[in-house]
Amino acid sequence: MPEKEPIYRMPDLLTLLVDTGSSDLHVRVGIPPCYRDSGMLKRVEGPDCEPEDVEYLVKSIASDDQIQQIRTQGGADFGFAFGTKARFRVSAFKERGNMALVLRQIPNDLLTIEQIGLDQGLVDKLLSTPRGMILVTGPTGSGKSTTLASMLNIINETDDECHMITIEDPIEFYHPHKKAVTTQREVHVDVPSFAEALRRALRQDPEVILVGELRDLETIEMAVSAAETGHLVFGTLHTTGAAKTVDRIVNAFPMQQQETIRIQLSTVLACVISQILCKRLPKGRVAIHDIMVMTPSISALIRDNKTFRIPSDQQTGQKYGMVTLDDGLFGYYGKGVVSREDCVNKAQDYTGMMMRLKEWDEQQAALQAEQLAAGGVPGAQPPPAG
Repeated sequence: MPEKEPIYRMPDLLTLLVDTGSSDLHVRVGIPPCYRDSGMLKRVEGPDCEPEDVEYLVKSIASDDQIQQIRTQGGADFGFAFGTKARFRVSAFKERGNMALVLRQIPNDLLTIEQIGLDQGLVDKLLSTPRGMILVTGPTGSGKSTTLASMLNIINETDDECHMITIEDPIEFYHPHKKAVTTQREVHVDVPSFAEALRRALRQDPEVILVGELRDLETIEMAVSAAETGHLVFGTLHTTGAAKTVDRIVNAFPMQQQETIRIQLSTVLACVISQILCKRLPKGRVAIHDIMVMTPSISALIRDNKTFRIPSDQQTGQKYGMVTLDDGLFGYYGKGVVSREDCVNKAQDYTGMMMRLKEWDEQQAALQAEQLAAGGVPGAQPPPAG
């Protein structure tokens, strides 16, 4: 009996992602393939996938070893290139006894710092730091890898005295040798673990080290140690907000070591950039940032275990480039970039955000009443700063 003709082919699905600028592709048994466009999941027009359809798509991009890993361990993560159009990060796994896929598109063209929404002056200052730790944090899919890749690209293009080492699982953005020398190591391919790669990296004459994920105590310890010993270390964590990031690192340590790690962080942590993605009106997505830059005051708060006061310092530290997530949301709402719903639902201080929006609504109503009384045309004004 001849084999069934496949309903969907991976090159067609990947071309759809690239052409629409979509971020993710989901393939499951029982529904057509779905793609995430501007945050919305849309289904490809066509019949539902059968188990053999999904298995065909998985086998079209996975190696024999990866297929075996899916069958014996329940999943495999890897990256691959779609010609010169884009790279993809893949999570292939089993669910309800069937194979399934999630692909994340990694654009070939890096975004500029301005496109990401960060201040170029702040980033330039951070990247000129000879030693320390810069953390980019946020939930899965918030653009952490894109932000870090853009920062590393600046170093790569400008610093001819730099050796950069990236440690990732899997490698997402490729960094060719430009002015800097680049070494990219993939966990489970080039090296067994993040901790082992970090241990080796310290003997490989790096100036800059990127740790794709600070996922366990040993990796965190080694990353902090590398920052202390004269390296610029970049890392990511799945936390939202600068203060929560500090707490997350400290709480990873046993109680008897927490005072020591607080002291270490107060000296090596240069900046925490926490970000989330919101729907941009009318289409697309925009990154909202929560930025903490190390100052003597914040250093003391970390050392004295008073991280709950960090947001207050961020609000008064705008001259250093600091901003809170709620200030960012409120500012973008006033510009018509994000919806009121996102502004409320994604705020860290729900009550405070509701009070700010109520105050702004009252100001807008009073302004419109004055304009009508004067015979003018009422119009909305941006929200008050801060």
